[in-house]
Amino acid sequence: MNPADSDFAKTLVPITALQRYGNTDEIASFVAYLASPEASYITGASLLADGGFAA
Repeated sequence: MNPADSDFAKTLVPITALQRYGNTDEIASFVAYLASPEASYITGASLLADGGFAA
């Protein structure tokens, strides 16, 4: 976890695809989807909500 107001954030944000930190609503909706029946066939997958950092 890196605070958005840290010195390192100035280095980290430009190398993400979305050029910003995610917000709690975005992470919560990702978790809600994974916990929903619509995601019931997803197994053994590594899914990231990282704004494209690992892309």
